[in-house]
Amino acid sequence: APLPPAEPEKALAVSSGELRLGGKGKKLRKPRTIYSSLQLQALNQRFQQTQYLALPERAELAAQLGLTQTQVKIWFQNKRSKYKKILKQG
Repeated sequence: APLPPAEPEKALAVSSGELRLGGKGKKLRKPRTIYSSLQLQALNQRFQQTQYLALPERAELAAQLGLTQTQVKIWFQNKRSKYKKILKQG
């Protein structure tokens, strides 16, 4: 028997880390990353040395910690904004 034609509205589109069912309905977000204490220790140590990572540094750190470069990038972004917020409060 021939296969029924693919239903385009059931196709999964992935954009900027969000899963969407054919552009309809709610966005399905990826669950938030849970970092191990070892990963956090390394990330925090690195942040104390420098608040900004160059691309090769980010790639290396991600590889060492078994994270994606995006996870490392976003962790640093979040950490910088948290740090600035704390500085603002005095």
